Amino acid sequence: MADTLLFRFLKSQPKHLKLNNQKLEKIPKLIGKLEGIRHLDLKNNKLKDLPEEVSQLFELEILNLGNNEFEEIPECVLFLTSLTKIHLFGNKIYSINPSFFDSLENLTFLNLNGNELTQVPPEICRLGNLQFLSIDNNKIEELPVEFCALTHLIEVHLAGNRIHSLPLEFGFLNNLERLYLLKNKIRELPESIGKCYKLRILDIAANELRIFPTEIANLPLKELHCEENPLLQHVPVHSVQEEEVLALKEITARFVMKELKDRWSYLRKRIRHYPDIRDMLSQSSKCALCGESFLNTWLECVQFISTKQNIKVKNMSGLVPVRALLCSYKCFNSPGHDYYGVAFP
Repeated sequence: MADTLLFRFLKSQPKHLKLNNQKLEKIPKLIGKLEGIRHLDLKNNKLKDLPEEVSQLFELEILNLGNNEFEEIPECVLFLTSLTKIHLFGNKIYSINPSFFDSLENLTFLNLNGNELTQVPPEICRLGNLQFLSIDNNKIEELPVEFCALTHLIEVHLAGNRIHSLPLEFGFLNNLERLYLLKNKIRELPESIGKCYKLRILDIAANELRIFPTEIANLPLKELHCEENPLLQHVPVHSVQEEEVLALKEITARFVMKELKDRWSYLRKRIRHYPDIRDMLSQSSKCALCGESFLNTWLECVQFISTKQNIKVKNMSGLVPVRALLCSYKCFNSPGHDYYGVAFP
């Protein structure tokens, strides 16, 4: 049947060829003659491989291999350098050959939903033009740090996996607008997610999240989904803590950082000659209450903010817990603020 269809298409040389829902187990080699085809739809068949003649479809831009029986991405796909979109959902793919990422530099859309993947290869960073990535319902436990080099990503779907954390460098994805992480095992979002300045939709529902990172309120979120997480509850308990004893390194670092605010300070002029110290101080944070800088010693607190007034999302109301760092118990014990210490059961 497929041969008959291909013979018919050879006469017209179509740009779009549909062979979906045909119960096909093989594709005839004749397909290599359709050199001008740009969109090939082979979804909902029983394919386990493709003939090498497919590699001759140099103008092919969209390839749909969804809902078949592939265990690996066919080798002939590596030669389709004009591809911009590829659908591989609903197969049995358990690993990806790193060479797949070397050839498809024009790829902007990749759908791997519903496969058997246990990891995302570090080589995925070579897909420098990728804008849409969906790997829902696989068995992925973590993302490589190289994932954060995909700076053109706009939409990412990672729902229904086993991911327990995101890379600390996640903030490099500064073009990201939609992020779907529901039904994973994420306990904490990286602080750097606050640098995803275009993020509009964040779905972190059904995870193990207890608290949001400090800059969540600075994101331009329109939708936030966080139901079915063990979020910290707003149950204030009065507590006064004694002032801690700081290490000499911490005391010195705080003094230097305070001096650096003075443009006439002697230290400000001299520190330019000590790049290692400058690098160390660049890792400092600021107290959420007094604004003073600190290096390695802080008090982790929580502030409950309104999703309507502070985050300004439209799809939910109420309070969510957001991490806040205070420089000392002196700040924590001062009256009039709404930061609370975190008590874990």
